[in-house]
This record gives sequence, structure tokens and C-alpha cells, in this order.
Amino acid sequence: MKSPPIALVAGATGAVGRRLLELLLARGDGTRVIAVARRPPDASSARLEWLATELADVPAALRGRACSEAFCCLGTTMKQAGSRAAFRAVDLDGVATFARASRSSGAQFFGMVSAAGADPTARNFYLRTKGEAESAVAALDFPSLAILQPGLLRGSRDEFRAGEKLGQVAAPLLDRLLLGGLARYRSVAISTVAMALDAAAREPAAGVHRLGPADMEALARGR
Repeated sequence: MKSPPIALVAGATGAVGRRLLELLLARGDGTRVIAVARRPPDASSARLEWLATELADVPAALRGRACSEAFCCLGTTMKQAGSRAAFRAVDLDGVATFARASRSSGAQFFGMVSAAGADPTARNFYLRTKGEAESAVAALDFPSLAILQPGLLRGSRDEFRAGEKLGQVAAPLLDRLLLGGLARYRSVAISTVAMALDAAAREPAAGVHRLGPADMEALARGR
């Protein structure tokens, strides 16, 4: 009899991570989830384990553990981080560290939330950091890697962000104006991103796949 999947989740206390955790625990295949975080996730289940650790200590915390899939929903803001170095410590170093530990634990699928326009050669610091994180993870040669690149995330957050709140109000109009190559910057619902991650893991496609808003919405609808 095939053993239930074991999923690692980093960023399970964030907006996308919380929703993803609910979806993983609602699976009918008995998926076990290990949430890697400094504080406990909101969800509660006999199939959920909270592994309390700092990002830098993830490799040691996961040593000897096995998993079949892993999800990285890590992400901060310049305001939260306080400096460029602190931002990179989470959005680049933290992501890469978690990905390497996941690969060492046997993950065959890795799903990560990045950003529209991410590019390791970008002049914009945020997009360059996100692009460098994508490159670092892609270099690990996961059998299946899904990189989700949403634009503005629509949905409620614990932290109030005035700019994002205004963006969400204007999103329905702005999205219609983003045509052609600009369509990749369209807004995406937080729940859609989480559903797309879950769907991509359920039927993993070989190789590296970067998914924009339309791809995520198609995956979410097909669950």
C-alpha cells in the first residue's frame, strides 16, 4: 500500500501559506504536513507537525526526515525587513536554504511563490532578488519545479498595507488594461495561488515551469 505524501511547507503562517495548509490537510489521501516556522500555524490536525526553527537552521532541523513534496511561501517586505540585507536574508537566502533542505529530504516536487517580472538581471532590487531566488532553486534540479509568479495578491492579510489595499480596489479595472505581455502582471487571488500550488503538486509536470496569473487560474479551476 502506497504511503501518504509528506509535504514540507515554509511560510505556513503567511496569507498564501495558511490557505495552502488548509488545502493540504483537506486532501483525501492522508497527506502529512510539516510546517517549518518560528511560530505555530493557525491550523490544527493530527496530520500536521510544527517544526519550530529559524530559517538558517532548517537543514539541521530536517536532517533525517523524508518528504515527497515541498512548498515555499516565504516572503517579506522592505518595511518588515528594515533593510535590503534583511530582505535578502528571507526572500533569497531563506528560500534557497529551505529548497536545499527539501531536496536533501527527498522532495520530488517543489512549488514556490515568486513574483511577476522576477529576473536575476533586473535593475529593480525586489525583482532581482526574486529572480536570484528562482535561479538558486532551479539549479537544484528538482524533478518537478513550479514557480508561481503572481502580480498583486488579492485577499485579506494580517498586516494592513495601504498601497496594496488601494491596488486591490483598482485591480478589476487595471487588469483589463494589462494586455499582451503585460498580462503577467494581473492580480491574482490569494486562494487561487494556494489552489494552484496544490494542483501542481498533485499532478507534477517534469522540469521547471513558471506560471503566470492565467496559468494559476487554470490550475485552480481544474482541481
